Amino acid sequence: MTPPADPAGAPRAAAAAHYLRPGTLQLGALPPLSLYVHLPWCLKKCPYCDFNSHEDRGGLPEQRYGEALLADLETALPLVWGRRVQTVFIGGGTPSLFSPAAIDALLAAIRARLPLEPGAEITLEANPGTFERDRFKAYREAGVTRLSIGVQSFDDGALQRIGRVHDAAQARAAVEEAARCFETWNLDLMYALPGQGLDDLARDLDTALSFRPPHLSVYHLTLEPNTYFATHPPVLPDDDTASDMLDVLCERTAAAGLQRYEVSAFARPGHRCGHNLNYWQFGDYLGIGAGAHGKLSFPHRVLRQVRWREPGTYMQQALAGTPVSNEHEVARRDLPFEYMLGALRLREGFDLQRFAERTGLPVSAVLPGLQQAEGRGLLVLQGDHAQPTARGFDFLSDLQALFLAPPAPGQARPPGPRA
Repeated sequence: MTPPADPAGAPRAAAAAHYLRPGTLQLGALPPLSLYVHLPWCLKKCPYCDFNSHEDRGGLPEQRYGEALLADLETALPLVWGRRVQTVFIGGGTPSLFSPAAIDALLAAIRARLPLEPGAEITLEANPGTFERDRFKAYREAGVTRLSIGVQSFDDGALQRIGRVHDAAQARAAVEEAARCFETWNLDLMYALPGQGLDDLARDLDTALSFRPPHLSVYHLTLEPNTYFATHPPVLPDDDTASDMLDVLCERTAAAGLQRYEVSAFARPGHRCGHNLNYWQFGDYLGIGAGAHGKLSFPHRVLRQVRWREPGTYMQQALAGTPVSNEHEVARRDLPFEYMLGALRLREGFDLQRFAERTGLPVSAVLPGLQQAEGRGLLVLQGDHAQPTARGFDFLSDLQALFLAPPAPGQARPPGPRA
């Protein structure tokens, strides 16, 4: 199979050849490939949100942005040519602001350019504030196989305090419709909200579980820099209360048949999120759209890319054939930490051989950190398998930090990850 001809074909092929040159790594095989598509607009910026999202002020450029996405994808094709896509995730922002017709056209154009695995998981994020009856059904008919609904809470007061545009009735209606239209779907719930107590959380959880969601994602509200809440902080539950809330979440979800397979993700058998699993297992993902991040592997290197962040700039640059604002090869010394950022989030852990395959490094590169983690009760090593303990899950940042490379001379150590 040969890539489609286009005027910029030669420069793109040269770029691909550049990444195929010899290097210090030796990857045994390329990992699975996913596609992430970023649609950055939302009805209103939430005060806690630090994502690349922008308020829609009544002029959503569906057609022009769609053209930019396809120009972006075509620019990237030589870097992934011949590889099949396992999963597609359309995130935001609020992708459900885009019409079902626009999503249909987008998915058709993606399929015309990239080979998708039969039955590929295709997720779309949706907000109850954009819910209209039959809209979810139309997304299903467009090819979306999995819906992820940003409910966050079923309590009107809590929703108002965190600046959501929907109310509890809209949340319930959206979840009911998702359950009617999709075989698998996700419900997002937040906890440790302003003014929230254990009883409030229990009521939210009761409502969420009453819909029997196949997948539940649970997020602790944190105050992030460069958000409204960072400069106007609300009063949040203390750490002990937040910890008690997480205990309640874990106990109640387990009793309802949902397994905690990742730090913030719970699923029934057969309903884990394949797209996110690929992230956590250090798989590859091509990211297109404003501010989208990507990670691509080649036989001798691992590349990270970022697209232009501001939507107007992104559209202009993508249509000109230059959608990437910056990129870098992951340094050999940083690969252990980057791998562990995701792998240690998984309850089942990972095989050491997979680390070697995905990074091109020998297992000896992480053995001292694994042994230290085991000595501290954060991890269990059994043969060639490593698995976080319950204590490791509770102190995930400490566990991940054991794999940080020592700072280079004159270089400060980067901050540790958030749990």
